[in-house]
Amino acid sequence: MASGRDTVALRWVEGLRIVKGVSIRGFKFYHDKSQGRLRGETIAYMVVLEDLRLLHLGDIGHTLTQEDVLKLAPVDVLFIPVGGVYTIDHHEAWTIIQAIKPKIVIPMHYWIPGALTPLNPIDRFLNIIKTPRVRAESREITIWKDRLPEKTTVIVPPSF
Repeated sequence: MASGRDTVALRWVEGLRIVKGVSIRGFKFYHDKSQGRLRGETIAYMVVLEDLRLLHLGDIGHTLTQEDVLKLAPVDVLFIPVGGVYTIDHHEAWTIIQAIKPKIVIPMHYWIPGALTPLNPIDRFLNIIKTPRVRAESREITIWKDRLPEKTTVIVPPSF
């Protein structure tokens, strides 16, 4: 029997939910490269705020198929893990970014100084990307649909 939390997650995957101009849709993926046999499934969330499309890939552990890309695109803002170990690594993240072609990329799930989690640092990702990057000045970022960059741009969160 599924716990309440699992049940809620499955409901999100089943369909699109709309609340006051915001829609959220879940997409089931795997947390590993072995179709979930190692770490199970995970859910990526597409959040649409009016016409701004944000995709949070959560703990995805594998690259996307062409069919996945077609389901998810277009994407304005992509939140993507880059730290490897428990999710995709920096090379796999770059492969997904090139396939989806989001306007803005916000890397996540990477090692930061003082953290005990054995993830790779963000520098491994930043050293291989071939796209503009901007370092965020604060932990809050305001994004406007009519001010999105023409070319994919990585916004690097400030260090904690």
